[in-house]
Amino acid sequence: MAVFGFSSGLPFLLVAGTLAYWLKEHGVVLSEITMIASAGMTYALKFLWAPLLDHWRLPGFMRLGQRRGWLLFAQLGVTAGLLAMAWLTPARLPPFVAATLAVALFGATQDIAIDAYRIEIAPIEAQGALVATYSLGYRIGLLTAGALALIAADHLRWPLIYVGMAACMLPPIAMTLVAREPQVLRRAPARWSEAMRQGVIDPFADFFRRYGVALALLTLAFILLFKIPEQATIGGVMSPFYRDMGFTKTQIGAITKIYGIWIGIVGVFIGGAMVARWGAWRSLAVMIVLCGASNLLYLLLMGHQGSVLMLTLVISGENLTLGMLGPPTVAFLSSLVNREHTATQYALLSSLVNLPGKVLGFFAGGIAMAAGYGGFFVITVLGIVPAVLLFAMVRARFRARGFDVR
Repeated sequence: MAVFGFSSGLPFLLVAGTLAYWLKEHGVVLSEITMIASAGMTYALKFLWAPLLDHWRLPGFMRLGQRRGWLLFAQLGVTAGLLAMAWLTPARLPPFVAATLAVALFGATQDIAIDAYRIEIAPIEAQGALVATYSLGYRIGLLTAGALALIAADHLRWPLIYVGMAACMLPPIAMTLVAREPQVLRRAPARWSEAMRQGVIDPFADFFRRYGVALALLTLAFILLFKIPEQATIGGVMSPFYRDMGFTKTQIGAITKIYGIWIGIVGVFIGGAMVARWGAWRSLAVMIVLCGASNLLYLLLMGHQGSVLMLTLVISGENLTLGMLGPPTVAFLSSLVNREHTATQYALLSSLVNLPGKVLGFFAGGIAMAAGYGGFFVITVLGIVPAVLLFAMVRARFRARGFDVR
């Protein structure tokens, strides 16, 4: 799971934040940078094809089994896409963008396969350890694609760096080949209509059956809103922002990617302790406000351009609260999922969490150019208000139905 976590974390920044540096150095304008670097929005849409991974075996990969077959296919796709990006470069922008989208698509598919593999490979009591180990590998993947790639860019050409990132996919591919396929008995539907019902319709209809249409829609609206501040700053706008604030790529890589990642890990442990002490709902309510408001810290950075100390303080606050938000979010979403449709429902809910922020990130460059960086950060924080109001309404209705909302 550590190796698979690394495999998941590696392509994510290579089609988002890290890519934005390459595009900026190539002279692409900010509005276009954020649009291209929003290829990661594909991760927010992975629920659309998640049922395929549950009910269809890939020709040519059947010997590996359902989970490993899809996983190997996705990993090979990520590798090929990164090599294509290195070969094309932004000089040939349309095919380069196509290669970027391919990496994002295969990366999101890989995440679906790994989540399903993790759930099926071990009993429930072992899932906590698997998630923790996966998260550590994921962070190392982010370090590699973020800090290592960024620091190396001060000394090497970007195409060579992306070739190196493609080579980093080889250990996960080898691990997929030697890993054990989960022993899960799957009944093949007799008819195509039955397959569509089991794989596509039932997982979505079940959510509304269990909670009722009104509460289900209210819950989905809350899920759509509460992570907007975080997701809006993950895309391509932050890379040009740091450069415009006068920081070198090495400073950005060392502080935001290396130091920031480890501060985020500390935040994850604190968030886990919060869930154990206060429960998922209470912890989530506190962290929605703290994490969302942390975007205002970037306003301080605008007043202290080039200050490494201020950058360190800002990244400390932002990454700590971001890490603390993670465990309550996972615990909250997991509490909503029916174990009969775990993979598809979790893919849907986790995708909806990220979708609005990704959309805002797509237009982030245009907003920042129109309102300034400061105006953009303030706009992202405004998403806290409706999220908190919806949270109060959802919690009250769940409590009225007898659910544990601690």
